[in-house]
Amino acid sequence: MNRPTTLNLGPIGQPKLSRDGRTMVVSIPFSLQRSGGRKRVVTPANVDVWAPEKPQVDNTLIKAVVRAHRWRNMLESNMFTTVRDLAKAEKINESYLSRVLRLTLLSPAITEAILNGLQPDGLELAQLFKSIPAEWDEQQVLISSSARKARAR
Repeated sequence: MNRPTTLNLGPIGQPKLSRDGRTMVVSIPFSLQRSGGRKRVVTPANVDVWAPEKPQVDNTLIKAVVRAHRWRNMLESNMFTTVRDLAKAEKINESYLSRVLRLTLLSPAITEAILNGLQPDGLELAQLFKSIPAEWDEQQVLISSSARKARAR
């Protein structure tokens, strides 16, 4: 017999914080249904199923960030003494190498987001080549607003 067992956890999307502020209660609607001796979790038909955001891997951004850190390590380890020498060895334009090197100044959070494919939608390498603020909080604001503008186009 397939008799649904329902566990009601309260209203949807209204997390409640305890009085001491240390515990948050989140309501998640679902039903447990027995089927063939097993229990299945079933979401209600009128509720959007939540799924974690899928990474949008941007190989161009990832390559640029990885190259920037590689080139920085080469300069710091004295494999090359100048950007000009490194650019010659890599057979690339010195100006391009300098722009890519600035990516090493990105905040760890932004760098990690890029490497995990979780960068803001619409973020492009050209935006990162523009002047990047030194303050990490300012970077986040600038990148978020640039990505929003790119999506609006």
